Amino acid sequence: MKKVVKFGGSSLASAGQFQKVGAIIRSDEARVYVVPSAPGKRHDGDIKVTDLLYECYELASKGQNFYEPFLAVKDRYNEIIQGLGLNLSLAEAFDAIEDKLLHEPEKDYTASRGEYLNGLIMSGYLGYEFIDAAEVIFFDEAGNFDQTKTDAVLGQKLSECERAVIPGFYGIGADGHVKTFSRGGSDITGSIVARACKAGVYENWTDVSGLLMADPHIVSSPAVMRNITYKELRELSYMGASVMHEDAIFPVKKAGIPINIRNTNSPEDPGTWIVANTARRSKYTITGIAGRKNFCSIVIAKDLMHSQPDFYTKVVQCFSENAIPLEHLPSGIDTMTVIVQEGKFIEHEQEVLSRIAKIVQPESLEVESGIALIAVVGRSMKSQTGTAAKIFRALAEARINVRMIDQGASELNIIVGVLNEDFERAIRSIYHIFVDKEE
Repeated sequence: MKKVVKFGGSSLASAGQFQKVGAIIRSDEARVYVVPSAPGKRHDGDIKVTDLLYECYELASKGQNFYEPFLAVKDRYNEIIQGLGLNLSLAEAFDAIEDKLLHEPEKDYTASRGEYLNGLIMSGYLGYEFIDAAEVIFFDEAGNFDQTKTDAVLGQKLSECERAVIPGFYGIGADGHVKTFSRGGSDITGSIVARACKAGVYENWTDVSGLLMADPHIVSSPAVMRNITYKELRELSYMGASVMHEDAIFPVKKAGIPINIRNTNSPEDPGTWIVANTARRSKYTITGIAGRKNFCSIVIAKDLMHSQPDFYTKVVQCFSENAIPLEHLPSGIDTMTVIVQEGKFIEHEQEVLSRIAKIVQPESLEVESGIALIAVVGRSMKSQTGTAAKIFRALAEARINVRMIDQGASELNIIVGVLNEDFERAIRSIYHIFVDKEE
């Protein structure tokens, strides 16, 4: 069984971390394809290499001197090489980057060099073949990932290569220029490689021992989710939970490849398994809690609106005309609530509201900002009675007023809206009633 292993920036921030990664890879012969990120922070106050590279680009694009951050980048890599005792020089690669910054600076190309350079070091350290992602991962003319072409080219390349390092985060556009995924995109690369080689497992190594049930900045020492489905992870990622890029789910999900989130600094921990389906029951009623702040609710009231077939379509059109995505649409008999991101709504607020007033002629139209949405997610919720009641009880005991509630048709999640200032307290209250009290 082949394993694809992706290591995050914190796992590769220094020579010492590289050595931990090397030991992990060598401890399992199945770990044949490695996807490295760019070096992350070594300590609080440190700067990620990717951020230094973005700074280089910003300065170079304005014709300004970029050598201070560029020298910092070179020092980071040379420090790792020296710490590993490698007979390796990146001088030629550094010269190519410098020349590009001087004569034709490109944002994506510059940012991608963090992973590219770390890939060269990892390849030399492990003795694995280096495969430049720009030769095997493709984007189409619209700038979207081209899965069909990538599967064919990358799959063929990997079939000819027993062990390899493929840097994360970037590929090549239809115009021949390097193109990156969004930040955190090395997770996506790992998933793409796992799909192309038909891996048995995609291991994603980071600095935590799996996915946590809640944000550790809000809940002290939250429990680890040992098993979670792709659908649950998608819900939590969308609502702000972070450890891996949410788009990394799709390539492996379609191929039925499980993801194992592991901790580079505690490799003995089992981590979290992300799977399509599982008979394993969660220890708790819920799988996890996540949320985001700064939403607006627009409440539209009109008698007998449900008897007008095009009422909802007209309202939605008012938002789509201004390119405002809808988050949730909870409704009642004579009311319709639209939840949107505050930042995207405020800019076009009056156009949208006047348009709604004109085309559907509501009896009232109320707008409230400063709302936070919290998703309570869990596959076990549909088989448990009283889940919503427990959420309400937790919030009531904390004296938090619920501004909105919405349950998805899949019964996989319940969304509650509270005021921004109640956000952290609400998450702690929900976590307490479902986890601390169920221990």
